[in-house]
Amino acid sequence: MDLPRATENADSVRYLTKRGLDPKDYFYAEKFQRFCNTYKPTYDNITRDHARIVIPMYSESKKLIGFQGRALDNYVQPKYLTMMLDEEHPKIYGLDKIDKKETVYVTEGPFDSTFLGNSIAMCGSDVDLGTMDYKFVFVYDNEPRSREIVSKIAKTIAKSYPVVIFPSSVHEKDLNDMHLAGQDVQNLIESNTYKGLEATLKLQTWKRV
Repeated sequence: MDLPRATENADSVRYLTKRGLDPKDYFYAEKFQRFCNTYKPTYDNITRDHARIVIPMYSESKKLIGFQGRALDNYVQPKYLTMMLDEEHPKIYGLDKIDKKETVYVTEGPFDSTFLGNSIAMCGSDVDLGTMDYKFVFVYDNEPRSREIVSKIAKTIAKSYPVVIFPSSVHEKDLNDMHLAGQDVQNLIESNTYKGLEATLKLQTWKRV
């Protein structure tokens, strides 16, 4: 990929290190939309282009299928932009790293997935994993006051997938924050995975909407 590594940019190194992430795993684009257009014409208006950390997505066969760009400045919206080189592939990060025979954890973002073994991340709300015959466990953000998150968890339970329902003692919003707070993320996830009626009951006591 014709981009500098994140290690070559001081702002990227600072951001990723602060989040407990390894800069060697990412790239950096001074102008993300312009960079995407060199691969595939995608953005017509690039007057508000920004620097972003570039998170590459690969297929199971390790073919580059897309990128997600995370803005370095929190005031930039949207924080994440995703571009697929091949629209036939789902917007999933980490397919090249997992063992399909084992439990596969599904997180809401690539950064969160780095704190769990054998995990992938959904890089879009329209990702459909129903055609993939894996043993999924879904890990949504710890936001009991979010109607959107509560609805997603309820729908996932209805599809008979296991989900993670965090205990009330955990106050951090996502896995990245839990890691930074000193949580044993892997153990936390494995100890709070539920399915079926038990998951429904846990959801009822967890949600705040």
